[in-house]
Amino acid sequence: MIAVIDYDAGNIRSVEHALAALKLPAVVTRDPAVIGKADKVILPGVGAFGDAMDKLNNYGLTDVIREAVAAGKPFLGICLGLQLMFDESEETPGVKGLSLLPGKIVRIPEGGGRKIPHIGWNDLSFPKKGRLFEGIPEGSYVYFVHSYYLEAQNESDVAATTEYGAHIHAAVEHGNIFACQFHPEKSGDVGLRILKNFGDL
Repeated sequence: MIAVIDYDAGNIRSVEHALAALKLPAVVTRDPAVIGKADKVILPGVGAFGDAMDKLNNYGLTDVIREAVAAGKPFLGICLGLQLMFDESEETPGVKGLSLLPGKIVRIPEGGGRKIPHIGWNDLSFPKKGRLFEGIPEGSYVYFVHSYYLEAQNESDVAATTEYGAHIHAAVEHGNIFACQFHPEKSGDVGLRILKNFGDL
């Protein structure tokens, strides 16, 4: 069973619907006991870094997230969920993230006719072909909505990249930890395959 963490983060229902389409058993919850019993965990999210960390703390979810990761459960962050998994964000200076992996979140640079937030489809390159991208060709397009992006400290954690005014670390994989800056639940067949790959871990 997959626990989809509910902390009022915006894109939870679309993730739930994508998992249902794949017939992957899932429950949307903020109950630490339910999350603790799950086989896999997804941390979705859209919104602001600082507000999201406040909600995770207020709902008592930070400890159960760290416990799930420490127990070796497959853990997937999506969009803001990816950003929260790292140390800090330029969006909210002074607010500490979950620090599940080392790295920081920085703003997409202005200029070059780029619109910020970055909303739309971009292609992926795979510096290493992670398990999340099994069966997905290099150059596949996925859907992004973000103003900030990940600079992972360890290049070895980076499973996919894209270009949008910067070299964006679009997905990571480290042991049982996975994350996507893009929205697999809104990325058509490619995104469904990514979620299925996660479900099959």
